[in-house]
Amino acid sequence: MKFIGKEVKVRRNPLGMERCGRMQDGTLEVGCDKFKEECGVFGIYAPGHNVAQITHYALYALQHRGQESAGIAVSNGGKMDIEKGMGLVSEVLNGQKTRRLTGHMAVGHVRYSTMGSSSLVNAQPLMIRYSKGCLAISHNGNLVNGREIRDNLGEGGAIFQTTTDSEIVAHLIARLGGDIVEDTISQALAHLEGAFTFVIMTEDKLIGARDPHGIRPLSLGLLDGCYVLASETCAFDTIGAEFIRDIDPGEMVVIDNQGLHTRRFAPEKPLALCIFEFIYFARPDSNIHGQNVHLVRRELGKQLAREYPVEADIVTGVPDSSISAASGVAEEMGLPYEMGLIKNRYIGRTFIQPSQEIRDLGVKLKLNAVKKVVKGKRIVLVDDSIVRGTTSKQIVQMLRKAGATEVHVRISSPPVISPCFYGIDTSSTKELLGAFKTVEEIKNIIKADSLGYLSIEGLVSSVGLSRDSFCKACFDKEYIVQPTSGLKKKLFETTKR
Repeated sequence: MKFIGKEVKVRRNPLGMERCGRMQDGTLEVGCDKFKEECGVFGIYAPGHNVAQITHYALYALQHRGQESAGIAVSNGGKMDIEKGMGLVSEVLNGQKTRRLTGHMAVGHVRYSTMGSSSLVNAQPLMIRYSKGCLAISHNGNLVNGREIRDNLGEGGAIFQTTTDSEIVAHLIARLGGDIVEDTISQALAHLEGAFTFVIMTEDKLIGARDPHGIRPLSLGLLDGCYVLASETCAFDTIGAEFIRDIDPGEMVVIDNQGLHTRRFAPEKPLALCIFEFIYFARPDSNIHGQNVHLVRRELGKQLAREYPVEADIVTGVPDSSISAASGVAEEMGLPYEMGLIKNRYIGRTFIQPSQEIRDLGVKLKLNAVKKVVKGKRIVLVDDSIVRGTTSKQIVQMLRKAGATEVHVRISSPPVISPCFYGIDTSSTKELLGAFKTVEEIKNIIKADSLGYLSIEGLVSSVGLSRDSFCKACFDKEYIVQPTSGLKKKLFETTKR
């Protein structure tokens, strides 16, 4: 690969591992049995509108994509300003902070860190000043060649203030330094490999870009004749914008006072959208490539019921992401859907368990079984995935203690057998239960009466897009960007069965 006149050997790296709540004694925090998606991004170019407040509302809609930090940067055409911090949108961007941000365009960000530590210096948008002006960058995803580019830039004298991939892009843009900013950004993006969406603001332009495989989603909308960009369409619904289309893989859109311009920064490649967007990451009211997430999840549930029928009395889902699939299971099985589990929505995002005894109460603080509903019942418990199995075991035990006579677990995705290095927080293979345990062994570990996973064929057919439209490496090890042999060894390291 050529990088600014220098030949660079790409050594891909499994960034983003070991990020989920590990305590000092080595045990995992309760509630870490789910994949975590990295970030949500938003951008708006809307003269005459209160863009900071609109961005604030949009970030609320994208909060599920990241809860560690939040931020908004605005520009009035000549000056940029920013507010960001650690915490939820409601904690970081209160009314007074948002009101002081004035301008006609803005970018926003919510973050869950997979590359780079969870700290204020890594909060986004990342705002920099270089010889050609100012940039504010919001980024979702992970660069598999980020370490190589960082090392190359460091050898050339670059000084990094953060540990995020986003700053790498900022340095690339500054190093290339062309007079036409969209040309410079396009050249910088062409050096990147991996999964990413960017929303970048200059003093007078808003730019959105999506990686050549489209692994991460990015959509374009229209608000009162003005353009907006967002990770998910649910943000458009919140602010009253109309969805126009998904940004194409390898496409860059430029929005300025002349309107919308589009160009390619990379050759067209087959779509490889992360299939976990439909399983877990996206909000049910979002639409991705023409498919509604709730309806897809309901179809996943129907297909799951066809593949694994069972005699039971009621169906319940693990709130919130599994409720749509559970409704599909109930409909296909002809059973009532009941709220057998209630989620406590007011547990803080940074709840700390200081001792093992207290950690064991973690799931009870987040979920509670409705005894009057589950007592004496044969239950089909639907969840979207099992990563490590810790939470699944505790939920099954909770239902039994509440009086359930049988608990049949159904998972609306295939077994997770391989980690992701495209910007999802997964551990090494040795901590993925599906990588080294059979379905029967997992059933015994979580103490369920039966266990059924949706097949890969059933998953793909339920989404409504072609089989080749997805990255599903976590289920089949077929990576879109192939890891090197050394990386494969690290990725697929397993414990003995």
